[in-house]
Amino acid sequence: MDFLTSSTHLHITAWVVALVLFLVGAFVSKSKGIHMALRLFYILTIITGGALFIEAMDYGMGMQYGIKFLLGILVIGMMEMILVRQKKNKPTTMFWILFAVFLFAVLYMGFKLPMGQNFLA
Repeated sequence: MDFLTSSTHLHITAWVVALVLFLVGAFVSKSKGIHMALRLFYILTIITGGALFIEAMDYGMGMQYGIKFLLGILVIGMMEMILVRQKKNKPTTMFWILFAVFLFAVLYMGFKLPMGQNFLA
């Protein structure tokens, strides 16, 4: 399983594709296929994130990576809640706000921690 943790590229690709599919599903298409593909990328993102979380124990920052992992799960949860509630024509404003807050927090932590890209040096 070294291919999951040799770099963060697979994980970054998985969550970028998931975000694009989410935005397409939320704003453009109400297709079941988009939602099913998005769920596949949720799973891929969680698997690669979990593998990186296990690898991060070598950095001695398990708590920070654990918080990032939980924030990532919350982002995925908000994405799913938004799409399901939109399909049922229920209000989604609070979920969009939580999605934005959690996404900002997880991206900040991801780029700040040692395994991430160093954009915020």
